[in-house]
This record gives sequence, C-alpha cells and structure tokens, in this order.
Amino acid sequence: MARYSSRISDRHMVAVRFSSLGDIVLTTGVLLRYHQEHGTMFTVVTRKAFAPVFDGHPAVQEVIGLDEGELHGPSQAAAFRRIVEKGKDSPLLDLHRNLRSALLAKNWKDAIICYRKMSLERRFFLWSKGRLCRKALLSLNVPQRYAAGLYSREELPAQEELRPRLFLSEEEKNHACQAIAGLRKNFSRVVALHPFATHDLKTWKPAAWLAFAALLRKNSIGCFWIGQGPDLPAEEKECSFVNKTGLRQLFALCGEADAVVTGDSAPMHIADAVNTPVLALFGPTTREWGFFPSGAEDRVMQLDLPCRPCSLHGSGSCPHAHACLEGISPDAALGVLQSMPAIDGMS
Repeated sequence: MARYSSRISDRHMVAVRFSSLGDIVLTTGVLLRYHQEHGTMFTVVTRKAFAPVFDGHPAVQEVIGLDEGELHGPSQAAAFRRIVEKGKDSPLLDLHRNLRSALLAKNWKDAIICYRKMSLERRFFLWSKGRLCRKALLSLNVPQRYAAGLYSREELPAQEELRPRLFLSEEEKNHACQAIAGLRKNFSRVVALHPFATHDLKTWKPAAWLAFAALLRKNSIGCFWIGQGPDLPAEEKECSFVNKTGLRQLFALCGEADAVVTGDSAPMHIADAVNTPVLALFGPTTREWGFFPSGAEDRVMQLDLPCRPCSLHGSGSCPHAHACLEGISPDAALGVLQSMPAIDGMS
C-alpha cells in the first residue's frame, strides 16, 4: 500500500524509472527541483543503458543500472531484494507505476510515493474522442505528474520549473563542437534532424525528411542527422551521426545545434534538457498526453484533425494515409523554423 505525504523531507530517496529514454529524461528536472528545495539526494534505479542520463546530475548520488538479465525472473527478484535492503531507510519514489516497479515496491520498508500516472483519464479521453478528461489532462504535463506525489496541489511547481536538465562536461561539449565544426564553417545556423520514432506513425516519412534537409541547405541552414534507425542515403552520410553515437554524445550534439527538429521522441526532451530550441512535429499524439516540449522558444506543429489522438503511444496503423503528419509540409516546417529566434538571428 502506497503511503503519501504532502511534503517528503527525507534527505535521501530511491527513485525508480526503467524506461523509456524520453520519460527518463523528463525525471531529471523533478529530481533537481526537489533537491534544490530540500537538499534531498537520490539513488536512481533504471536500466543500465539509460544510466548515463544522470551523469553529473547534482541531485543524484548513485545510479543502479540493471541489465536485461536482471529484469526478468529469478535474477530480477534477487536484484530487487538487494535494492530493497539498500534502500531500507529511504522512501521509494515510483516514477514508473508498472508491474515491475510494483514488484520492487512490494517489500519496501519505508514510505512509497507514486506519481500521478493518469492512466484512466488518458483512456477515457481516447475512448471518448476527446470529450472526457481533457481539462484534467491539460492541467499537468508529465514532469508535473511525476512531482505530484512529492508536493501538495498548492505547492506543485509550474511546468517551466520542472523542465528537464542534462549536465554536460566541457570535454563533451568540446567534442560535439569539433564534430560539427565543418558545418559551422559553411553555415551560420546549424540544425539537428531526428527522423526516427519508436512508432513510425510519429514521424515524417523518409522522403519528407530528405526534402526538408534540401530546403534547409537551399536557405543557408546547415543540418546534421542524429538518432538510431535505418541508414540514410549515401548523399546524406557525410553529415550523419545516425547509429554512431552513445547517449552522452547524442546529448552534446543536441546541445551544439541551434535547434532540433524531430517528432514526438526522446531527442525532443533531450534538446529541452540542454536548452536547445525544438521544432516538434506532432501527429497521432497530442498535448493531452503531457509530452509537449516546455522551452519558451520551442515550437510545435500539428493539424487539428478529428482522428487525433488515435492511440496512447502512436502505435498501430492509420486508415487516413498518415494525414496528421503528411499534411505538415517541409515548406511549412521551414517557415516555422525560420521564425524561431535561434534561427532568425534575434537571440
């Protein structure tokens, strides 16, 4: 049984979030804000692959990174017993609220604080085609939902106060700067393009991305590609970091760009967390899910279609020929990008 408090003042907590990358990045601002207010230090439990998210984070004293073998069967049970014993004098902050985190919490010896997942509200909103629960969903973005177990309703920080934060070393910044130095010689503005998504419906088709890149260069804006996915055409490989970077290199490259253009994806949150403006293209998912970028200079492009949102995560098939994103043209996206202060030279 979870035990709640309007304010948890403990000096140490164990925070758990196993996946996915974007969701984990969104926890960073919550941990930082609470640490700044109360001095609380955190031990974070996550997948080993995502542990680098917390490198250099001032609120995180330790990361327990579990590999795939420790997330199933007897190995998971043994790993969880070790974590329970290690955290026996600390509250557990469950930022996942799935079966796996419930198994970790089952034998927890201290308080358990759960985030406000709003699963029912999201499902009612989807089932009712937007007629139910819209106001509740729009009232809190995902970082605020994470923070809701730590704060009373009256004390809950504003969205901008919980903006995600990644902490890069000077060495990481310098390496990224050197990696795109060639582009900087030829273009005064350089944009990172992330053309991939966990689900294909959440991003432009490849032809639209390639057309957009060509438009950028035609308008004297340099670009480079980031992320993990299928190889790009040969003519794009010279400015491609696709499948070539680890997480920290990805973070630093986003930090060196003047803007990041992407769909509803982890690099959208990564860019926010390194203070790089984002142009985000939203299709099957909508603001109600809580994932819109939160920076003052960020821009979101979306079409007001009655079929949106069509799913909780952007999965499945589309009976409307991908109209929600196909209807956003590369030319229109260029216009919005050029209006952003980081690109038009006003900032």
